[in-house]
Amino acid sequence: MTVAERTSRVMHVITGLDTGGAETQLLHLVGARRKAGADDRVVSMIAGGSLRTQFERAGVPVHDLGMTRGRPSLRALLRLIALYRRYKPHLVQSWMYHADLMALFALRISGRWEQTPLIWGIRCSDMNLKDYGRSLRWTVRLCARYSHLPDVVIANSEAGLEAHHKLGYRPFRSRVIDNGIDTQKYRPDTELRAEVRAELGIDPNVPLVAQVARVDPMKDYETLLGAMEKIPDVALLLIGLGTEQFNGRAGCFGLGRRSDVARLLTAADLIVSSSAYGEGFSNALAEGMAAGLPAIATDVGDAVRIVGDSGRIVPPRDMDALAAAIHELAFEPLTFRAARKLHARTLIEKRFSIAENFKNYEQIYASLV
Repeated sequence: MTVAERTSRVMHVITGLDTGGAETQLLHLVGARRKAGADDRVVSMIAGGSLRTQFERAGVPVHDLGMTRGRPSLRALLRLIALYRRYKPHLVQSWMYHADLMALFALRISGRWEQTPLIWGIRCSDMNLKDYGRSLRWTVRLCARYSHLPDVVIANSEAGLEAHHKLGYRPFRSRVIDNGIDTQKYRPDTELRAEVRAELGIDPNVPLVAQVARVDPMKDYETLLGAMEKIPDVALLLIGLGTEQFNGRAGCFGLGRRSDVARLLTAADLIVSSSAYGEGFSNALAEGMAAGLPAIATDVGDAVRIVGDSGRIVPPRDMDALAAAIHELAFEPLTFRAARKLHARTLIEKRFSIAENFKNYEQIYASLV
């Protein structure tokens, strides 16, 4: 049996399939593996999710455990054990804290622990756990306690791996694999730019900065909105769950959760990430750069590695620095702005491709069987 055959059945366990960085990366990976002939399956702890239909469209079977967010479930654990026994995966890969624990406990009980390598996934960096519920805090503590049991722990950022070592993670083996960005989907389009601006009622000549992020304490929307109030000649486009509440504030167009993010980004001039903490590898930041948008990001997670010399990095929670950086890039001379846009996209194409991401995962899988 070839290595490809011995890694052809990977079962991926994830908390849910709503739009997010981990979910998008999983979709890219299993889609690419499906095209290469693999028979991967996805197990979602919570039913539904805005991305579920995209997994099914890619030909990837999705199994639901029927859990309710925030509530442990013995029935869900037994369902996962049954899936392990029926499907007999060559490897199990889990994505994010709750899925990591569930995948571990189910595999230990299933009778397949000895013959099935387990991969855990870390998707964030220095989380301020006080901003979240007791359930998450206990889950992270348990993950740290049992972090020596998976065969490998994969982080999507150097900052994330370092932060989890400080939390007490002691993995047997660890690896950083950068996210892969779909540069065919996220790309500049001048015709769409005019169309989207007209649709949203945005002046075709006003500088427009975009942020793609749900409303969450780590995203620090208050600092971003405060910065925008200092630069009223720049408009703000917000895309993500809960952002509709900011519509009209500080020149803001808050659109809420949207499925056409790539199309909407064509209207923007800059991409911003205002996170105060917790980011690992920001998909939204890299996708904006792939769309030709120079980036302004807080120095959180691997933002410095992603942005490189194509944009600006500012300290987190610094309203004045964020406003100054946005204003500087928004009003650069046109020739400088055009060169910066091209440079941003080129960095993503060269360093964070889906092909490279796929190759790195395949190497890990091959090393475990």
